[in-house]
Amino acid sequence: MRIADSLVEKLLHHREGITKEQIAALREQEITEKKPLQDLVIKNNLMSEKELTRLYAEEIEVPFVELNGHEIKHDVLKLIPERIARQYHAVVFEVDASGVNQLAMEDPDDIQALNFLQKQLGNNIKVFITTSSLLQSALDQYRGNISSELTKVISSDDDADESEEIDESDLAEDSPVAQTVNIIIEYGVKAGASDIHIEPRENFVVVRYRIDGLLREANKLPRKLLGALVSRIKILSNLKIDEHRAPQDGRFKVEVSGLVYALRVSTLPILDGEKVVMRILNESSKPADFNELGFWGEALAELKQAIIQPHGMVLVTGPTGSGKSTTLFSVLSALNTPNVNISTVEDPIEYHVVGANQTQVNPVAGMTFTNGLRALLRQDPNIIMVGEVRDRETADLAVQAALTGHLVFSTLHTNNAATCLPRLLDMGVEPFLIASTIRVIIAQRLVRRLCVDCREAFTPDAPSLKQLVKTFHLDDNGGFKKMNELESAALSDGIGKSSSSKGAETDRLSSSETTIKRLFKAHEDGCESCNHAGFKGRIGIYEVLENSTAIQTLIVSHASSETIEKAAIADGMLSIQLDGFIKALRGQTTIEEILRVTSLE
Repeated sequence: MRIADSLVEKLLHHREGITKEQIAALREQEITEKKPLQDLVIKNNLMSEKELTRLYAEEIEVPFVELNGHEIKHDVLKLIPERIARQYHAVVFEVDASGVNQLAMEDPDDIQALNFLQKQLGNNIKVFITTSSLLQSALDQYRGNISSELTKVISSDDDADESEEIDESDLAEDSPVAQTVNIIIEYGVKAGASDIHIEPRENFVVVRYRIDGLLREANKLPRKLLGALVSRIKILSNLKIDEHRAPQDGRFKVEVSGLVYALRVSTLPILDGEKVVMRILNESSKPADFNELGFWGEALAELKQAIIQPHGMVLVTGPTGSGKSTTLFSVLSALNTPNVNISTVEDPIEYHVVGANQTQVNPVAGMTFTNGLRALLRQDPNIIMVGEVRDRETADLAVQAALTGHLVFSTLHTNNAATCLPRLLDMGVEPFLIASTIRVIIAQRLVRRLCVDCREAFTPDAPSLKQLVKTFHLDDNGGFKKMNELESAALSDGIGKSSSSKGAETDRLSSSETTIKRLFKAHEDGCESCNHAGFKGRIGIYEVLENSTAIQTLIVSHASSETIEKAAIADGMLSIQLDGFIKALRGQTTIEEILRVTSLE
């Protein structure tokens, strides 16, 4: 859909809250970037794609429909062949009681498309307008599941040689192998996977996806496809296809449903052949705000206060895959304004921050974290992000940068926030330097988020309740009184409130009720909304340790991490387990998820 710039400007003038100055700035940006005004409106968050399309629909007097692809019946969708639907960006989403075909189009002003579709369907149609992304989701419904799609492609190659020898035809753009790779990637993207694993076994090849932190097997492919599959992925990633004895790393980009994804590729020789893992990174994604990540209450306030300081250090800790890069991406994006210079050195660069100067570590070329950080300090930065503090030299440079007027962000691999401080001491950083530079330390994990449309409430029995009190140390420091205070704070902060009308009645507890009178669990069979998984997406659980005067005193006196942690909790810090427990009370996750990702016994 292409809306004339003059009409976009007219719609902006009628939109409450958008000033003439903002519109003038958009016009200047349009000239500079040479992009349509409607794209810049969405890019600058002045309106969402849906809101702009709704206003346009009212202007041209065509009804707007918010398509839900999963609700379109397959026989209705098939009224227009897939090839034609994709060519003309249109789908039939419903046939009403009187037999009128309800046709959704991205651009109802496309007369040529409309005339062709009328020949296909007859004149008995009613035209609606929808957004490009909603239409794309509906078009995706033409495809079957991964098993049926792969079976279709592989069966078309039944005449192929049973050996694993590879010839040029196997690697052509339109070959069954290329189609197989495309289907595997496309399915992973649409399933919300973070990683795709292609793993050789003695007699077959396994395709597995990591979805919401857990690996799920999706398909088994014939062993004969392994060599061609790996070679095709290597070609896309610009890797050596004749190197099978050493691991290789590469990267390539794909476009799925109109969005650009970067795939970070790693190959590894194992017993049965070469294994491939592809990390999926959505380059079109917008940074989540802190509330969406799972920060709330005092932890959120302390984080916001720390990142607006002119200098100092903010550390994020947690195991691999705990969302540290995502947190830092959101922080840097929040700080990314034209009047600051943000410079990073990362390994690897996972998220692209528009306007930031991001450098990839390359040890072969001498670009280590230490050398990269040393170079960044000569680039007049305001904000520095170092992917990880791994050794004393990097730690010393990061601390010195924080002391000399820079705001520094980095990560460490420790179990909790308090352990970061002794870890820096072990690296040889002077205690008084740590005490004077650290602003906050964030420890985090990721847990699966319960589907709000099908989650189930239950009352734990007496033995379970007793075990919960013991496991989460709820009888310490004021016991249930403290829990009730925290729960009230969570409610007033809005944590756990669902945007869905379904299940919204379960989002509040009476403050007079006993805190653990109700917990939540995933529905055994799930629902359409969560693809029958019971969970949909992930949320962070955090502990944010503020470097208060009391903590600084403990650091200088070489206190243990246990002593520092107790002091921080006494000072109001919520432990990562307790933060998770409150999110379980609020119906955002389950107790089992908290226990799975933390070290509680």
